[in-house]
Amino acid sequence: MTGRTGVFRSAEDNLPLAVGTIVFTVFALSLGDAAIKLTSGHFALWQVFVLRSIIAVPVLLAILRTTNHSHGLLPGNPGWVALRSLMLVAMWVCYYASLPHLQLSVAAAAYYTLPLFITLFAALFTGDRITTLGWVAVSAGFVGVLLILRPDADGFGIHALLPLVAAMLYGGAMLLTRTKCRAENPLVLSLHLNLAFIIVGLAATALTVTWGASPEGDPEPSGLLAPWAAMNGLDWLTMGLLAGSILIGSIGAAVAYQNAPPSVIGTFDFAYVAFSTIWGLLWFGEVPGTLSLAGIALIVLAGIVSVRQTPKSKSAASHSR
Repeated sequence: MTGRTGVFRSAEDNLPLAVGTIVFTVFALSLGDAAIKLTSGHFALWQVFVLRSIIAVPVLLAILRTTNHSHGLLPGNPGWVALRSLMLVAMWVCYYASLPHLQLSVAAAAYYTLPLFITLFAALFTGDRITTLGWVAVSAGFVGVLLILRPDADGFGIHALLPLVAAMLYGGAMLLTRTKCRAENPLVLSLHLNLAFIIVGLAATALTVTWGASPEGDPEPSGLLAPWAAMNGLDWLTMGLLAGSILIGSIGAAVAYQNAPPSVIGTFDFAYVAFSTIWGLLWFGEVPGTLSLAGIALIVLAGIVSVRQTPKSKSAASHSR
C-alpha cells in the first residue's frame, strides 16, 4: 500500500536504479502494512499515525535541509497539496481498517485495483482516451474483485469494500498529483503528508477522548475508537520501523518514477501483492483459496495492462504511501 508522491521525469532514465528502487520500496511498504495488521489489536490507529510521522518528519526535514537549497518547505500550491494529503490519509484509514478483517493478500489485491480507477478518473476528468484493451483490463480487474471478495459468500461485510474505497481515494489523489501538484518537490509532498497524519491523528484522538471511548467500548480491532496504548522499548522500535517504511514508500517511489517510464515501473509496483501474499502466509498462516488466487492474478494482470495503456504524456503519478 505504496503511500506515494508525484512524477518527476529526469533528463536521462536509469532503469536498473528505478526497478531496484521500486521493488525495494514495495517490499518495505508491504512489510510495514503487515506489521500494522499484526499490531492492530494493540495500537490505536491514530497512535500509529501520529507517532510514526513524528519520527519521520525530523528525518525529512534533515534531508530537505541538506538537499533542498533552492526551495523552501512550503509547497507551491498549498491548497491542492493539503487536499491531496487528506485524501491519502483517508485512504490509509480505509485500508488499515480493513486489515484485521481480511487476508493481507486479499486486501492488497483489492487495493491494487487503483490503476483501474486512475485510468477511469483520467478518462473522466482529464480527457485521456481509454483504448479497447484498456476497457478489457478495467472489466477484467473488477471480475477479479468479485472472485476474491465474493459478495454472496458467508461473512462478507463492509470491511471487504474498504480496500476498494482506498483505491478510489488514491486514484483521486493521484489525479490531483498529476494535474495540480506535478511541479512539487517529492520530499515536500512527503513532509506535508506526514504532517497531515499528525494533525488528523491528534484531532481524532481528541474526539475519541471527548466521546469517552474505552478499550471495552471499541468493537473494532482496528482501534479507531480505542485509547492510546502504553509504549515499551519494543513498541518504540516497532514504531521506528513503521516510520522507516513510510519514509521509504514516500521517497523511494518518487525516485523510481523519476528514473523510468511509469508504464515500466507500474508493472514492478505490483510486486506489493506478491510480498503481501508471502507475509500473509508466513506471519498469519493465510492461504488464499483457488478463487482468491485466480482473482488476485486477474487483478494484477489487468492492472499491468491498464498501467501500460496509460499515455506517457499523461501517466498517473506514483505512490506517496
